Amino acid sequence: MRKIEFIKSIYKLDDLPKRELPTVILCGRSNVGKSSFINSIFSPLKVAKTSSTPGKTRSLNYYLVEDKFYIVDLPGFGYAKVSRKERIEWQKIIESFIELNKNIVLAFHLIDSRYNPMPLDFMLNEYLRSKNIPYYVIFNKIDKLKQSEIALLKKNINKFFPELIFGTNAFLYSSIKNTGKKEIVKLLSMLMLS
Repeated sequence: MRKIEFIKSIYKLDDLPKRELPTVILCGRSNVGKSSFINSIFSPLKVAKTSSTPGKTRSLNYYLVEDKFYIVDLPGFGYAKVSRKERIEWQKIIESFIELNKNIVLAFHLIDSRYNPMPLDFMLNEYLRSKNIPYYVIFNKIDKLKQSEIALLKKNINKFFPELIFGTNAFLYSSIKNTGKKEIVKLLSMLMLS
């Protein structure tokens, strides 16, 4: 995959692109590294703006890949400095977006591998399953872990998500070392063939 372009940031569902295409959604907590994930997949292109400030993405960010499908970066959840009212508003927009968009074919749920999944991660996992959206869990920032910590993560993951199998529906990822990139590119390439 060599071509990705930023289409637009969406703050209201009325502004969704008129052109309907298969859609991949990226979801996860604030500061989990979704923008860096996009940039590393499509490196050397840098289309997604990264920020060290958690909760920076407040819009649905639409990217067009190879003129074949969209990747939509959803706002990160769980960031405390965003007002409760704003969090509830964004939750409604995200849920409405997922409810209304019949073109969602895949979800990548990113989790920071340094920490145990949070209650909101469990809620998201449950929500994706309730909507029958095929999903992969990406344990990001794996470069920040020691080998012993990676082994522990692999050993304990089924305590949190019994359905996950590393290499099948769960992957270790590093935007810095490109760990897991080949597997994710392969998953996305299958969308272009379908």
